[in-house]
Amino acid sequence: MLDHQGETTELRPIARLKGLRVVFQTKDGPVVGVEDVSFDINPGETVCVVGESGSGKSVSSLSLMRLVEFGGGQIAGGQLMFDRPDGEDIDLAKTGPDQMRRIRGNEIGMIFQEPMTALNPVFTVGRQLTEGLRLHKNLSRSEADARALELLREVRIPEPERRMKQYPHELSGGMRQRVVIAMALACKPRLLIADEPTTALDVTIQAEILALMDRLKRETGTAVMFITHDMAVVAQMADRVVVMFRGNKVEEGPVAEIFERPQHPYTKALLAAVPKLGEMRGKTYPEPMKLMGKPDAEIAPIPGTDEILLDVRNLTTRFPVKGGFFRRTVANVHAVEDVSFTVNKGRTLSLVGESGCGKSTAGRSILRLVDPTSGGVTLDGTDIMALDQAGLRRARLDMQMIFQDPFASLNPQMQLSDQVAEPIHNFGTLKGKDVGDRVAMLFDRVELPRSYLRRFPHELSGGQRQRVAIARALALNPKLIIADEAVSALDVSVQAQVLNLMMELQAELGISFLFISHDMAVVERVSHQVGVMYLGRIVELGARAEVFENPQHPYTRALMKAVPIADPRQRKDERDLNFKPIPSPIHGLDYAPEPSRYDEVAPGHFVLQGDWGGYARSDTVERVENRLREGKDTPEGASRRPLYD
Repeated sequence: MLDHQGETTELRPIARLKGLRVVFQTKDGPVVGVEDVSFDINPGETVCVVGESGSGKSVSSLSLMRLVEFGGGQIAGGQLMFDRPDGEDIDLAKTGPDQMRRIRGNEIGMIFQEPMTALNPVFTVGRQLTEGLRLHKNLSRSEADARALELLREVRIPEPERRMKQYPHELSGGMRQRVVIAMALACKPRLLIADEPTTALDVTIQAEILALMDRLKRETGTAVMFITHDMAVVAQMADRVVVMFRGNKVEEGPVAEIFERPQHPYTKALLAAVPKLGEMRGKTYPEPMKLMGKPDAEIAPIPGTDEILLDVRNLTTRFPVKGGFFRRTVANVHAVEDVSFTVNKGRTLSLVGESGCGKSTAGRSILRLVDPTSGGVTLDGTDIMALDQAGLRRARLDMQMIFQDPFASLNPQMQLSDQVAEPIHNFGTLKGKDVGDRVAMLFDRVELPRSYLRRFPHELSGGQRQRVAIARALALNPKLIIADEAVSALDVSVQAQVLNLMMELQAELGISFLFISHDMAVVERVSHQVGVMYLGRIVELGARAEVFENPQHPYTRALMKAVPIADPRQRKDERDLNFKPIPSPIHGLDYAPEPSRYDEVAPGHFVLQGDWGGYARSDTVERVENRLREGKDTPEGASRRPLYD
């Protein structure tokens, strides 16, 4: 427990790891996941475990839950002491399966990294939320339903009554992650293990979830073991930090000490790799990050070209809502509404916004993985919307996608080498030995050892799986890559390498990226242009410097305010987070939305007119609108028009 000076008082730790050693058996022999790790977690304390993908962070947490054995691991040594509510101290490493079932989900809650694999696809969200409550707390069905609705509201899911009846595949990635968080909090556990809990969440939801977990910790004395690669989240949440590297603990200390006076070379490298919001101020073009051991001479801006590669006009995608005995369409989900933008050759446009705002659907609609309702998409002079299936297949040589959830996008029954080679075989771009050489080269480019070629997806960590997905997208040398949260699952050092790899490929090959992300610091680093989406529309669009340094729409400002800063002395206060509830994107069949019309507040910087979802335009911009309505002089560089006439 923390006293008023922030010092830890002498309380018995809720969990103690002593000399933990975990071994995995593989085809290439035994692999040590965790070698010799020891640390304590006290009541009311948040211990952040940070390190590279594959460093043993998640293995340590899965060992505490005794779930590591279900993934082929074996606790080969050490103790996992846990202080139960009745005062009994037990070693979880030697606890029987029946007792572990009573502890899991009740006394120890866990938020898993990949929500799609953590949720059961055949049960509704409501069934999965209430299962633990009825099992551990003996609640009636109605009591469990009431508590489940309360939890969904706490994690800020819109229309919770409707979500209770839906299945996981009907929710966006961010919404699924919020359901997993609600499930972990349901029984008010003594120890909450959070394994990358905000990875799939946009910054506004992340800020509120972090505040929610922090409040739970303070109110109930819950201990939190927080596993993350995001050093800004560590600065926001941690009381103590444990830094892991290749299965060992290399440094441990209070959060301020770790950030201000890191001792181990790996900790220093980790902090140096963190992209910080505001670093690109005053710069026109994206620049690769400065990596350890790489001279500044190699860091060069990427100007791109002024030639348009992708032209998206008035893109609209709606999904029917079925109802009644005959399953007729009774309403539509307006996922993407009248979206227009262009992406130049060799440049990056980033789409940012809250979970469910339509940014992933926009990306899928451009590739026609989802058929848009209306609008035009032109890629390098080819009208994508007019193509038949054969033409669309040929066009996909030039456009590829990196999906948000790497485990769901990889085939669990295929070796990684075959999965990366699959697009090459499908399109016949290479033959024979050249295919193997190309795959090996791609593994080198995404920093994966060639020994991984014969592995399967379940044998890799989340970050390593995402690197395989990136290698597969690069296999055909596409002109356009739509990267849907492509680096969200990566730890900071690997994220920096992958971002630099993407920018290096962009500089060398002229690849264009449509970069879909919720990480504002990463977006600032890689983008030439930024589009901010809310409720299916782009509310602000412009050059990266304009949007980040002079945000005009109040929703853009709210996003900026929510970004955690990698400095423990600049923590966000919960009182600063004042986000409006997200209105429903579902409208009746008679609903006729207005077209998106924009004010050009500076050359190339567009801001959506009107009040969308409660976010009205700022006073300054409203004055501009009034002057335009009254026919008075137009401010220099400003105009009032749609993006396309």
